[in-house]
Amino acid sequence: MQFEIVTIFPEFFTGPLDYGIVRRAREARIADVRVHDLRDFAHDRHRTVDDRPFGGGEGMVLKPEPLFEAVESLLGQEVDSDTRAGGNSQEIDSKKEDASDDASYHSVGARFTGDVHRERHAEPPRGEATPIVGSRTGIILLSASGKLFRQETARRLAQLDRIILLCGRYEGVDERVTEHLATDELSIGDYVLSGGELGAALILDAVTRLLPGALGNEDSTINESFSAVEAAGNSAGGSPSHQSPFTGDALPATNHLLLDYPHYTRPAEFRGWTVPKVLLGGNHEEIRKWRQKKALEKTRQNRPDLLPHNLSV
Repeated sequence: MQFEIVTIFPEFFTGPLDYGIVRRAREARIADVRVHDLRDFAHDRHRTVDDRPFGGGEGMVLKPEPLFEAVESLLGQEVDSDTRAGGNSQEIDSKKEDASDDASYHSVGARFTGDVHRERHAEPPRGEATPIVGSRTGIILLSASGKLFRQETARRLAQLDRIILLCGRYEGVDERVTEHLATDELSIGDYVLSGGELGAALILDAVTRLLPGALGNEDSTINESFSAVEAAGNSAGGSPSHQSPFTGDALPATNHLLLDYPHYTRPAEFRGWTVPKVLLGGNHEEIRKWRQKKALEKTRQNRPDLLPHNLSV
């Protein structure tokens, strides 16, 4: 999977890319992450990427030209309505199916040192990257006005070959970027941040951990919060201790989601609080039933909106 992040603050990603699963995925060449400075695609002396909004109002708006030029330099071609439609431009939330190194770019690779400062290029390179036409590429605009990013969105994004993340800033982004460049406009929650960088890091992490080989135990992406009951149930297999707890007759096999069941580890007793006996007994079927019950209880308590009405009360 290739990730391209376009931002006015490339240094922001020094930390998030150098730890945990994302770092291991980069070192194993499962994920290739590149960070691009949006100001490299502004050609005035001040490298301006924003301007006042038409019609008046507070704040500044990100200009369309640098964003279009940045994406087009990555794709190796100009973007128009036909080009956008020719690639993977279907909205990710509505479908269930789904470059070589360049000295001008900072490539966050296996030997990432934390220094994202790099030389600017006078002219953005063209023709080096894979075109969007016929490819599995998503161009994601991070925006408070976007559709809500969910675990299911991450699963669908993980089916792509390439994701370009555009980090919004200031008061917003010129709407023509949304209408004619981005394949998807996504928000990470019902709140407003200073920019899209945190959202881009979040999406990168959520998608990376779903890539084959990124996790040591592939079952980790099945038996966790926001796992679809149907998906978890259909994936049950292997040893009984690794079967999904969300199988059996107690819950219908639907696309409704459950939060993760409670987890415990050693010591078996801590400050008088003991691990439930069922988890210590070794009866895998009883453990599975207990986990199913507790997952439903936790979902009903913390996120009843995830459940069908007959299970939410």
